Amino acid sequence: MERARLGAMNYDLQLREVVEDDLPIFFEYQLDEEANHMAAFTAKDPTDREAFMAHWRRILRDESTINRTILVDGQVAGSVALYRDEELDGPEVTYWIGRPYWGRGVATGALATFISHVVKTRPLYGRAAKDNIGSLRVLAKCGFQRIGEGKGFANARGAETEEYVLKLPSPTL
Repeated sequence: MERARLGAMNYDLQLREVVEDDLPIFFEYQLDEEANHMAAFTAKDPTDREAFMAHWRRILRDESTINRTILVDGQVAGSVALYRDEELDGPEVTYWIGRPYWGRGVATGALATFISHVVKTRPLYGRAAKDNIGSLRVLAKCGFQRIGEGKGFANARGAETEEYVLKLPSPTL
């Protein structure tokens, strides 16, 4: 289990392997309409529990992914993961934080811990809708730099949505 102590954080943040009991909590977090709008590129029907559970079970069986549950003071706050993005031909990070944990540095702390203690591969990629200021800020604080733009259909918005593509480069010697 990885642990974080960052700046003025006044809580205990840990990452651990995802377990089956986390999935119902993840499902509840992803029902949040505002969170879906911000994330933009989401499931077609975020209320379909069966599809959500099947999707997560596939992810957890896929040995090419790395998945962690984010714990704050022992409570499930969200998830952070790495998967191979075929379009970028490289590893991409993704995360989802439950609304009760927004604005507390949880996403930044979890992603920073994930990329420093769990995932050593570089470069890494990330994406965020252009208007998802919070996620873009998290990625920037963790060292990701904007390298391009894209556009795709965002299920949560029912429309084509522009996004930024970011990269965490390999450290220079």
